[in-house]
This record gives sequence, structure tokens and C-alpha cells, in this order.
Amino acid sequence: MAVSDALLTQQLSHTLRSTDFPGLGTKYQGKVRDTYRRRDHLVLVTTDRLSAFDHVLTTLPFKGDLLNTLSAFWFQKTAHVVKNHVLDVPDPCVMVARCAEPFAIEFVVRGYLTGSLWRDYEAGRDPYGLGLPRGLARDSRFPEPVLTPSTKAPIGQHDEPLSEAQVLARGLASARDWQRAKEAALALFAEGTRHAAAQGLLLVDTKYEFGRVGDELVVIDELHTPDSSRFWRAEGYAERLASAQPQVMLDKENLRQWLIAERGFSGQGSPPGIPDEVRVSLAQKYVTAFETITGLPFTPQVGDVGARLSRSLRAAGLLASG
Repeated sequence: MAVSDALLTQQLSHTLRSTDFPGLGTKYQGKVRDTYRRRDHLVLVTTDRLSAFDHVLTTLPFKGDLLNTLSAFWFQKTAHVVKNHVLDVPDPCVMVARCAEPFAIEFVVRGYLTGSLWRDYEAGRDPYGLGLPRGLARDSRFPEPVLTPSTKAPIGQHDEPLSEAQVLARGLASARDWQRAKEAALALFAEGTRHAAAQGLLLVDTKYEFGRVGDELVVIDELHTPDSSRFWRAEGYAERLASAQPQVMLDKENLRQWLIAERGFSGQGSPPGIPDEVRVSLAQKYVTAFETITGLPFTPQVGDVGARLSRSLRAAGLLASG
């Protein structure tokens, strides 16, 4: 259950940076996904683009396939918990979905005091109104997960942390929808935590997005991927916590830490280039995360992702042949 560095290196020149399929509908380009809308259906193409600190930096071999397939795995696994928008997965990097009316909020659930929440806590800030007690250690586990919502900022801008009171005061969600989405987010996190534990992992924190189809609440976008979530190795967690050592990460935080340590970049100014050896190393971490979470091997095929994607969309009847 491993993909060789040599194979990942071969794929560097074939990564999917962008798509252009007017026949799929009106296009919206996010940091990672190209989303096409036609009437009440969406076609979400997860590209190989890699972003960090609100900048698109480069591409990684097979990243789109890994993220989309992993999201599909989680959507299926959690369908009994919260309904989702998925209709079909006609290609490893494509998801056909119901069009939902999204909330302008990212629902971030955290089980541990780490990342930006730790930086806020250390600096004495409490943007979410959590009222955490003083004296907590970095990476320590909360007695119960906490919800730390934020705005959904346009590409290139930073999300703004919100308290529950601010969400309601700004009318970003009705009291009823907020409560429904809050309960759904915590239930999804509990399900993700249980599965991760069975695979020897800790689900540290994650981002959920929700929308409405009519009056039905559905989870949309992606689910429990290394882009939207932090995963740590469970083995040795307590020892690393006690000795204030960094946790073993299987997520995009590896990239953020590399950018800070090796390039002094944390979002300000022009982003640096990413060397090929770093791209391969990061891709390997995505493969490891996929295989560890799912318990399944990842079996990629080197080649032009765009050409394969076109064939898949035509075979599914989403694009006209010819």
C-alpha cells in the first residue's frame, strides 16, 4: 500500500491545474475546485492545485483524485448522520452534486487546542467567545469538541473568526438553521473521530460547509480530507504532548510548517515557489493519509489527467461526444 516517489515524480508534468468545460455550465473557480452549475446540478472538479495561507501555490501529483475519492468515502460513511449533496462520482476527481443554497459560514470543529486557535489563546485573544480557562497546553484535548465558525472570504482574503452571537446578529444564518448546522457539525465530527481512532489516527479539527436544498440541511463541498482537516497519529500523542514535541501530522499542516520554517512565509507578500522534491514529498503524505484513513490502497495511473477527465465526463453523458 504505497506509491513510489518515482511514480509521483513522473506525474509532476501531468497534474491538473485548471479546467475549461463550458458545456458543463457556469463555472466558479475556487482555490482547489472548479465548480460548474447547470440548473439544479453541480459538477465539482477537484484539481491538483495546492493552496495555503489563502494563496494557490502549485500542484501536487494525484491530489485531486485523492481528495475527491476520500470525500466520496466520507460522504458515503456519514450519510446516516447528515444527508449530503452527492449524486455521482464519474471520475476519481469529479463529483456530481445537488445544488444547495450554501451558508456563508465555515463550521470549524476543533477537538484540540492547536493551530490558529492556539495562537489566539497564547496571545490572549478569544474571537469565538469560548471562554477557555488559562493554563492549557498546546495540542491538549478539549473535554468536548468546540465550534469556531468563520466567514467564507473570497480567494486571496482571510476568513474572519466569528462568535455564535455574531453569526446570528449578522443574519448569516437563522437561529433554527444555526442550531441544525451546529448539531450536524458536531455529529459528523463524532463519527469522524470514531473512524479515525479505529485507523490509529486522531481527528484534530475540521471544516464543514452546509447548505439547504429546499428545507433540507445537507453537508456540501468536501469532508474530512487532509485539506479541510488535521489528522495526527494517535500512537505517541500523550508522550509528545507531555514533552512539548510536535505531533505527527497527516495533513496540509506539513506544508504550512515548511513555508514558515524554510521560506518565512505565512501569507503576507508574494508566495514562494515550491521545489519538485517538496511537491513529491507532500503528495506522498496525501497518499499516506488516504490509505491510512480508508484502509484501501491508492492505485494511480500516470498520464494526462485532463484527457482522462474529458473521457469520463463524456462517458457519463455530462459532455457531448465529439
